Amino acid sequence: MSLRLILPLGLSVLVLTACGQKNAGSQAPGGSAPITESEAPPPTPAQAKAMVAALPAPWNAGDPELGKATFARCRACHTTTQGGPDTVGPNLWGLFGRDAGAKPGYAYSDALKNAGYKWDAEHLDKWLTDPRSYRPGTKMMFVGLRDAKDRADVIAYLKTATEVPPK
Repeated sequence: MSLRLILPLGLSVLVLTACGQKNAGSQAPGGSAPITESEAPPPTPAQAKAMVAALPAPWNAGDPELGKATFARCRACHTTTQGGPDTVGPNLWGLFGRDAGAKPGYAYSDALKNAGYKWDAEHLDKWLTDPRSYRPGTKMMFVGLRDAKDRADVIAYLKTATEVPPK
């Protein structure tokens, strides 16, 4: 085999190996402290059901497991774990009840910094439908989720993935 074939093949193996690894030992953006796993335990099925039931209708009918699958396309830009890093988009831990555009350490667009609301199921639904129409000037490039059921599922997932479960 020639060196021109071996080098790209070796780099591909390294990249694919790194993609399958968890964040443990990785560096946060800017080379600061290592990224750690979530400190909050995931909710039990009963806790997740109670968390979703606490959402107002129609979002209380969302399925967090289906939402997790739909949210997979969001993971390129967002993390959800407690203490997780901001990436292209902000970490979403503690999302519900947080002022839009106000998570410390993340450089939001003026469109979100000046939104004037707290994140709740209703605002998330509007945002997830079409972020650029809902908040013109946002830097988020996601085109949105047109299906109301998909949005309800993602909101249910976010409720269970970004908060400490009730005792």
